[in-house]
Amino acid sequence: MKIIIAGSGDVGFHLAELLEHENQDIVLIDMDQDLLDYAANHLDVLTLRGDSSSIEILEQAEAPKADLVIAVTTSEKNNLITCILAKKMGAKQTISRVKNVEYLSDSVKETFRQLGVDSIISPTELAANEIVRLVQQVSFTDIFEFENGKISVVGVTLDDQSPLVNTQLSQIKGFNSDVTLKPIAILRGHETIIPRGDTYLRRNDHIYYIAKKKDIDSVITIAGKKKIKVKNIMILGGNGLGATTAKRLEKDYNVILIVKGRNECKKLAESLENTLIIDGDVNNIDLLLDEGLERMDVLLALTPNSETNIITSLTAKNYGVYKTIARVETKDYTHISQNIGVDTLINKKLIAANNIFRYVRKGRIEAITSLHGVDAEIIEYVIHKENQLTKKPLRELHFPATALIGGVIRAEQSLIPDGDFQLEYGDKVIVFALPEAIAKLDKLFR
Repeated sequence: MKIIIAGSGDVGFHLAELLEHENQDIVLIDMDQDLLDYAANHLDVLTLRGDSSSIEILEQAEAPKADLVIAVTTSEKNNLITCILAKKMGAKQTISRVKNVEYLSDSVKETFRQLGVDSIISPTELAANEIVRLVQQVSFTDIFEFENGKISVVGVTLDDQSPLVNTQLSQIKGFNSDVTLKPIAILRGHETIIPRGDTYLRRNDHIYYIAKKKDIDSVITIAGKKKIKVKNIMILGGNGLGATTAKRLEKDYNVILIVKGRNECKKLAESLENTLIIDGDVNNIDLLLDEGLERMDVLLALTPNSETNIITSLTAKNYGVYKTIARVETKDYTHISQNIGVDTLINKKLIAANNIFRYVRKGRIEAITSLHGVDAEIIEYVIHKENQLTKKPLRELHFPATALIGGVIRAEQSLIPDGDFQLEYGDKVIVFALPEAIAKLDKLFR
């Protein structure tokens, strides 16, 4: 598959990094030679310096032969023009990154489709959606749903009060024999661990469970977490993400939005109906306390400054805020949230890259997602024909050691398989896999 990526910033680089494991033919275009040099030194991709909205540059990148053109530069207009030109030149599919929320309506999307932009994605919208999900399931640091919630993957951090600390995984079933759930990954510092029966859990481990819909709340109990009802939310930063998130939350929660600048406050007041908007410096802890920080259930630190967001989130924790979510712009930060005390870090660029990646993996793959800070993927495969996977129980399959089957959806049933489980035609299989296992998995499920 020939893929052209316009923009080698965080979104473009992360996309190229994901696609590199697929052995795709990738061309990375950017105006910044330093970014291209970095990509060339770390990835097996071709680089091309220039403006991706130039016909000459697109010809050099062989856009007429491209299966997919992905435009994710920081310029919205550049992205749209790149996709339109590439499509007219013969590219099979195009995807554009945008900022303007008006472009996300169905009618406008259809207009762009007619022009040649097949798909439009907004990192801000995707990040806001994820934040809302996390607020709705506030005891989890992560939650991902498959098949409309029939099976979910949820993440929790083990603190000092958790009964799971220093417990061997094989013993956890005894906590509640009626609950069907399964640990599929452990993030310990920067290390991603495939859990086995003899694995011991440690303090500050971040553990991901796969669970049926009816058993999600049991994960909270087993991990020793409190189940609370969210009422009060404080959002720091009125940028695009802050305003979009406030708009999504203000109907169901008491939302306070703190942003600096009277003009900015006035602008936000025109689009937000039930949000209390405060003109103030988000770095002023006294101001946050005066506005009720200690009464908040959730703090969303969404300013453009990663360090400010992390520090403010840690401060909020000290004042008793139950859930903190911090926006970060640096990819490296996504690995440290559980280690430093912030419940969840949100990187909208990486969320966007992971979302775009799904377009590449269509076919036998129903869905794919990445866990924050975890060097692995959760992939939903479909058993599309009778083959070796349907003829033996799981324990007898030559499954990669760096992958495991977490759940199976069979018609309307949600199943958590053990070693004696046997797959059937039509099953949707949810697999947790480290990067080196993906090529072998693709062959098994082909």
